[in-house]
Amino acid sequence: MWPWEPTWAIPSRPLKWLQGLESTVGVQVRACSRLYQSEPFEATGPPYINAVCRVDSRLSAPELLATLQRLELEAGRLREFHHQPRTLDLDLLFFGQAQVQSPQLHIPHPRWFERAFVLRPLMELEPSWVSPEMLQGVQAQGIALLMPQPQVWVPC
Repeated sequence: MWPWEPTWAIPSRPLKWLQGLESTVGVQVRACSRLYQSEPFEATGPPYINAVCRVDSRLSAPELLATLQRLELEAGRLREFHHQPRTLDLDLLFFGQAQVQSPQLHIPHPRWFERAFVLRPLMELEPSWVSPEMLQGVQAQGIALLMPQPQVWVPC
């Protein structure tokens, strides 16, 4: 990735958040993986729809995180307890080459390589970032392609 090009995973409600993100000044969605379905990981609730997207952003990492959290709240997300079922979960996985460690934000995401719902879609956008060993480590986590779709979605 290059500076100002963050990537994140999006479990649940994968398309409604997009309009809000694309209307954010300084953010442009460049590409999204196909959609996958998985059971909640370390949580309860209905299956999630997952994808990974690449965006260009003039926002700082904390500003982009605040934007993602605003979109989660607009989708009805509650944060009453850890691993609560979610209506939308937008995670900032990477932010160019940046490394951020703060109480609110860790970049790269500290567990991105432990989750099939991140690795499978990420492999479509950045195949060199996902090793066979990583995929082997998450093979027991159920994840399936939601439906036949183009390889990578690129907005017009």
